[in-house]
Amino acid sequence: MPIAANTTAPNYADMADAALVACVQAGQCEAFRTITQRCNQRMFRVVRGVIRDESEAEDVVQEAYVHAYEKIASFRGESSLATWLTRIALNEAYGRLRRRRETVDIEQLEQASATSAQVIAFPGHALTDDPADAAARGQLRRLLEHAVDALPEAFRLVYLLRDVEGCSVEETATALGIREETVKTRLHRARRQLRAALQARINSSTADAFAFMGERCARTTEAVMVRVAQLPITHS
Repeated sequence: MPIAANTTAPNYADMADAALVACVQAGQCEAFRTITQRCNQRMFRVVRGVIRDESEAEDVVQEAYVHAYEKIASFRGESSLATWLTRIALNEAYGRLRRRRETVDIEQLEQASATSAQVIAFPGHALTDDPADAAARGQLRRLLEHAVDALPEAFRLVYLLRDVEGCSVEETATALGIREETVKTRLHRARRQLRAALQARINSSTADAFAFMGERCARTTEAVMVRVAQLPITHS
């Protein structure tokens, strides 16, 4: 009796990156889906840091993945898979900028100055399901995103990789093709500039803090009037 072939699909989700790459190199295209799922967040954040347009960043990420797939045979594991993909994504993003005839002067960016301070901490996880809390977190996130967008590109990419993606200094240096000391310097300057920018936005909003107008004001007034209408007026 012939032995039935094993038709069980591989469990790519449980595979290490090196094993996934080997599967793709062996012609198992579906393994690449898991690679994209693992790396999408970092790829988008890094490309978005260069392009600064969400829709176009998605296009660039897709192109980067296609190029990565085409040359997957060249991956030798000398750096992590995510780092290898990040470099491909950055090359694609910069290529897109060159086609726009834009230039970036990194040396000039290195001369930027700001006062020393640590970056303001923002909440990372939702603690409640309260809609008001969710709205507040959304406002904080947008405030931070706008401040990061305003950073010089050299600082923005280091900040995204180190503080947002949690990459090591070594991995960031490898991904961006710069020295580790440069990573540390740029991260420090990015944090200083973010602190200054965020503080300015916060200061400009101080007068509006704890506002009690509009619907809240009207609702309170109406509730008070309903209650006082039932009380006798005391004459002195």
